[in-house]
Amino acid sequence: MNPHLLSVDTLDRDRVDHLLRVAARMEPIAGRRETTRALEGAVLGNLFFEASTRTRVSFHAAFCRLGGSVCDTTGFTFSSMAKGESLYDTSRVMSGYCDAIVMRHPEQGSVAEFADATNVPVINGGDGAGEHPSQALLDLYTIDKEFAQLGKTLAGAHILLTGDLLHGRTVHSLLKLLSLYDPMRITLVAPPGLGMPSDLIERVASRGHRIELRDSLADDFSDLDVVYTTRIQKERFTSEMSETFAGVSDDFVVNKRFMDQRCTPDTIIMHPLPRDSRAGANDLDVDLNGDPRLAIFRQTDNGIPVRMAIFATLLQVEELIEKDRRPVGWWVPERLGTLDA
Repeated sequence: MNPHLLSVDTLDRDRVDHLLRVAARMEPIAGRRETTRALEGAVLGNLFFEASTRTRVSFHAAFCRLGGSVCDTTGFTFSSMAKGESLYDTSRVMSGYCDAIVMRHPEQGSVAEFADATNVPVINGGDGAGEHPSQALLDLYTIDKEFAQLGKTLAGAHILLTGDLLHGRTVHSLLKLLSLYDPMRITLVAPPGLGMPSDLIERVASRGHRIELRDSLADDFSDLDVVYTTRIQKERFTSEMSETFAGVSDDFVVNKRFMDQRCTPDTIIMHPLPRDSRAGANDLDVDLNGDPRLAIFRQTDNGIPVRMAIFATLLQVEELIEKDRRPVGWWVPERLGTLDA
């Protein structure tokens, strides 16, 4: 068995469905109603060589919820890589310290290179503009949960992916994951020069899915089930792109006006976060805060049970968790956010 989770390409439909079922069983623990010591004594190496808040803390929290301990490294400056250490050496050294490793790196393919040097489970927490498999899994889990409440299924669904589709590793992984399921309609809307890579489009279309390319959001989306938007990742621009890219017009902004005029009352709004909330950023608008269609915080909450499921399967403690569950002993608020809908 491959002990790693490096790409959605390593997952088939059966394994994805199994991970989602395990995640559902993790809900009481992730939701702080139950606790377990299944991974007591196990240590996670959380190696993040690129900026992260949600993913890093989410993996950390998921491992702790299973009873494990976490060692964090953030940034190149405070790592031995700043002294010229290779990925191979870092991987072999960390394997002696940790029972599982999550790694984020700014260069595409670097996490796979790191994993080649170890038999300790390695999870790709994002490699440049490559992939983000755990994010795709939690996104799919979120869609599945939201659809269940609305009486919908994935088959035949209409999903809009918009924003920076060229550099957005979350949409790359999600598109691959969606392609494993029954045919659906997927619309892609991106600013000029930031469209989805053509090889991904061809791959998904070859599996029977209907792919549509549009120039802006100024269309009728009244049959849309999900809008998934991503920020413009200027940190991944080449110098030439930085010089020519003036910014995103409001033709690509998902806001309350767009949702009310062009979508439906039950269209789900998703975003992998972070969203740029600064004035003029033209990212997912904060005027949707408190709107029940806004699923972005339910989406981040879902990252905990999904990442718990990943650890449980890779470290083979699913059955142990089922035998070692008990109520928590601390107070937990009924709602986590003051504007939660």
